[in-house]
Amino acid sequence: MDLRPLRRDEMAAAAAVHRASFDERLPWLAGRYSPAQDACYFAEHVFPRCSVWGAFSEQSLVAILAFRLGWIDQLYVLPQAQGAGIGASLLEIAKAQQTRLRLWTFERNVRARVFYEKRGFVALRRSNGSRNTEREPDILYQWRPVE
Repeated sequence: MDLRPLRRDEMAAAAAVHRASFDERLPWLAGRYSPAQDACYFAEHVFPRCSVWGAFSEQSLVAILAFRLGWIDQLYVLPQAQGAGIGASLLEIAKAQQTRLRLWTFERNVRARVFYEKRGFVALRRSNGSRNTEREPDILYQWRPVE
């Protein structure tokens, strides 16, 4: 597995990994955004504001991580690559560079919640979803290194 920062010319591939993983894990939200909307979001929000990393298997992008000071904005692994430790390896990159990390995940995304909780994230707060674009209840998680 090759882990490295992504270049801007890999933005479309990153958006495609995001969409495939999102739609598979959250089927009740699948199709909410078009590939063009995803590309726009990655171009205007993710790449300008975050450090964006990718995991490659046989030269194909299989996972992405986007983080900024104190926050993980995106962590997605293609469905066929999940369960192999790729997400955990990417998460370690962010942890190595931060003293605290927060992230939101949807309440119904139990697999993501278990993933983060196994890696030291604790739930801080729940919301009814009224402040996210999907209107989906979510949970704010936080990680801090063990002292």
